[in-house]
Amino acid sequence: MQLQQLVYFLTVAQTRHFTQAAQQLEIAQPSLSQQIRALEKSLGAELFDRVRGNITLTPAGEALLPIAERITADVETARQEVRELVDLRSGQVRLGAPPSLLTGLLPAVARLFRQRYPGIRLVIDESGSRDLVAKAATGVLDLALLVLPLHADDPALVTTPLLREDLVVVSSIGERAPTDGRPIAIAELRGRPMVMFRPGYDLREATVSACRKAGFAPTLAVEGGEMDAVLSMVEAGLGLAVLPSTVVAGRTRHRVTPIASPGLSRTIGLAHRSGAQPPRAARELRQALMEYLTAASRDGRLPLGTELITPPAWRNGTWHD
Repeated sequence: MQLQQLVYFLTVAQTRHFTQAAQQLEIAQPSLSQQIRALEKSLGAELFDRVRGNITLTPAGEALLPIAERITADVETARQEVRELVDLRSGQVRLGAPPSLLTGLLPAVARLFRQRYPGIRLVIDESGSRDLVAKAATGVLDLALLVLPLHADDPALVTTPLLREDLVVVSSIGERAPTDGRPIAIAELRGRPMVMFRPGYDLREATVSACRKAGFAPTLAVEGGEMDAVLSMVEAGLGLAVLPSTVVAGRTRHRVTPIASPGLSRTIGLAHRSGAQPPRAARELRQALMEYLTAASRDGRLPLGTELITPPAWRNGTWHD
């Protein structure tokens, strides 16, 4: 019995037609018939009833069908596993993330991943969470870091919460502090010039929503920038910005003012397309990400106001799907 013969058998069993099966397999029909006869001879039983052009499975064929399906599936799994092992020496991982995470979190994770798999190229798609969802859901991205709960209920995505971080008000160290050292209430942003991201960014939406909830619309001094531009504009004294605490941790040219209770926060989740596991290299990147976050949380290296959400899949230092 040969694997190729089982593939031929399954194709005939599916099409119930030798000519169609031969066309699908891209071989001559006599060759297909010969291989099926050889399989039947090796098994000592006929697999198909051929009556007036109608092809049906015999009891022996019915018995072989699920076994042949399991064997071919196992072979494909083996091929995939070997292919993924090879891919760890080369290839790429496509990761989507909002600019705030690329500025604060991902450089350290990328360094850890690069040390382990120097042959794998990390391809970054820097966009707002809304822009990343479609790419993750269709498999254009292997993994995506998204802001939740905006997309947590998307059936096309498998999403796991990983990190909760406070949002803070950031100002220039060279300008007058927005308060006298106490946390700032959202209402105190009324009339103050703000530096704002372009539409579609979750941080813009969170800021505008909080201001409207407090009864006013923010005063925009500058809008439309990416993360580096927003930080530069704030540093130049053009206005205040609401940013994640992880982005401004350790920066000496920016002043951080906490937001008064109940404050603002956001949850970061890791997402991939539902219905299929991420590729092996992407799973190794996910492993590196969780190892870094776990160690940083344990050692107190996460910025103040940032909390690790340990997913149930993370057990004994390994991600279990």
